[in-house]
Amino acid sequence: MSDSFHAATGGSSPLLAVEGLTKVYPTGKKALGGIDVVIDRPQLVAVIGSSGAGKSTFIRCINRLVEPTSGRILLNGEDIVALDRKGLRAARRRIGMIFQEYNLVERLSVMQNVLSGRLGYVGLIASLRWRFPPEDIQAAFALLDRVGLDGYHNQRADALSGGQRQRVGIARALMQRPDLLLLDEPTASLDPKTSRQIMRLVRELVAERQTPAIINIHDVALARAYADRIIGLRDGIVVFDAEASALTEAALTEIYGAEDWAPAPSEDDDEPALIGMRP
Repeated sequence: MSDSFHAATGGSSPLLAVEGLTKVYPTGKKALGGIDVVIDRPQLVAVIGSSGAGKSTFIRCINRLVEPTSGRILLNGEDIVALDRKGLRAARRRIGMIFQEYNLVERLSVMQNVLSGRLGYVGLIASLRWRFPPEDIQAAFALLDRVGLDGYHNQRADALSGGQRQRVGIARALMQRPDLLLLDEPTASLDPKTSRQIMRLVRELVAERQTPAIINIHDVALARAYADRIIGLRDGIVVFDAEASALTEAALTEIYGAEDWAPAPSEDDDEPALIGMRP
């Protein structure tokens, strides 16, 4: 690891260290141009930027759903990029992923979807027969209660609302007992009220479980209201990395380009338009 990382973390190994991360697609398009990011404590980190800035690529490189072109991604000191297929499978158990489109098995029950977070641990035969240890089942019930889905365990996933499906996805990711959570635009398909509820839930879970989370998000208002830290990408480069309260109009212009960043007037008293407001 570079001297700059040691300096940033006091010489200790950070939870996550991304060093010189690049991604160039076969077409020649450079999605990431050398990203350095350190997360040395549990916090909710929002990644913002224009469409095509590299947000989703960055998130997906961390668990190698997208293969990096170069660079290192160290999770608790282990370089994810250098792992072979078997090592990557083991590492992905420690990285919970929450998707925009939920990625649930629609015909299965809520409980079965949540328990699928343990498939990497119970063995092939047991997983095919949906046989899980009692402690896993108890943990799944506890998580469903925590995410606001107590009593929904027998519901089919396709009978749920979008917000409920996203809560199932969060519970499934937490069943992995991950060291890191990745969220790829989890509120993009949700209405404003449900989006706020999901962001509030994620922030609370990060604090309760002391698990860092990185969220790729388009909504600047949500990022400022709920994230501890914001990373701004522009053309695959980090142009802003600071606490959410430091995201000024000048910083927004650096990330997105020139615009009038004054808050839009709100027609709904329950949804304040002031983007700096924390609920």
